[in-house]
Amino acid sequence: MPAPSSHHQLSATAARRLWLRAQRLDAEAPFGAGPAAVAAAVAPLGYVPIDTINVIERCHHHILFSRIPAYRRADLRQAQSADKTVFEYWTHALSYVPVQDFRYFVPAMRRYRREGHGWFKTVKPEDTRKVMRLVRQGGALTIRDIDDDVLREKDHAWASRKPSKRALQLGFYEGVLTVSGRDGMLKTYDLTTRHFGWERLPKGASEREIATYLLDRGLRAQGVVSLDSLCHLNAARKSDVRRVIDGRVRRGELVPVALEGAGRQEHWATPGALAEVIEISPERVHILSPFDPLIIQRKRTQAIFGYDHRFEAYVPKDRRLFGYFALPVLVGEEIVAALDLKTDRQNGRLLMQQWSWVGAGKSARGAGRKDLKRRIEDELHRFQKFQLGD
Repeated sequence: MPAPSSHHQLSATAARRLWLRAQRLDAEAPFGAGPAAVAAAVAPLGYVPIDTINVIERCHHHILFSRIPAYRRADLRQAQSADKTVFEYWTHALSYVPVQDFRYFVPAMRRYRREGHGWFKTVKPEDTRKVMRLVRQGGALTIRDIDDDVLREKDHAWASRKPSKRALQLGFYEGVLTVSGRDGMLKTYDLTTRHFGWERLPKGASEREIATYLLDRGLRAQGVVSLDSLCHLNAARKSDVRRVIDGRVRRGELVPVALEGAGRQEHWATPGALAEVIEISPERVHILSPFDPLIIQRKRTQAIFGYDHRFEAYVPKDRRLFGYFALPVLVGEEIVAALDLKTDRQNGRLLMQQWSWVGAGKSARGAGRKDLKRRIEDELHRFQKFQLGD
């Protein structure tokens, strides 16, 4: 069905450039370096997801490295534990979030305190009292500091047999505890108020303020948005966010967009974004995490980049197309390859498991293909140093 004439017609190429600009993947070092660069990067992105898989460096470090060329893991540790400019909480996944956004998560914390959390329904009151007493009296701690638990059977495959770990996690979701530091995936928990130096938690945002926050966060991080992209894995928020969108459209602050290749799915952008003239350097190369904001929403990536990413870590080997842990490669404004890499930390090298050409990389021939390969290999050398350094 043709789009209404009142909609701004937007090509996939233009949407791609808007998204790359919003993600700061169009500039060499947009945030500078050091711990301040971490906070500066997380703010426009809205959040940076955390994941346990470490076939290569874990995704939160990888995503920051893609935008901060001089990134060091210690920068994130300082931002979280010393500067306290970021904190951990659940978005569509466990993530690093700007601390100035804390109030938008307070209502969820209060709801868990009031109603409980389905993942931790087996936590007993005595376990909660125990860990809270230990943290209050002894200061911040990790689960390794609690060695007197009587182990229990797991209630699902990813659960812990330690009751104290479940209690700590519940305290985290309730906002009573925060992750004050990390050593790999080992978390240190502290009282939220003590860690941030607060007398009490910030006042929680209203439902309308949360909907406005989700819209503004999406516009900053995506350039052109849809309800699906704004409310990724959070469908319950769609009606509230839609009301905020409709109000801005009426005031001329948002423009309805007919995005090439998106069918009937509605999109919106600001007039200022649509007026931008964006050029993406073809020399810029990024080896992206499969959890990068540019990749994690697969349908959006496919519509705007024409690239259908496959995360195949849980796919049987004989059915994999790109490999166990393929990383999309962005050259200029095109995703041209998927590299299945593995870090051999013991022998200090980065292993190439599989190289797959996709999109413009697949169609390139002769000198064009050789030039692409050379530029990607140059970036692979830098990527290897990141994997094995710091």
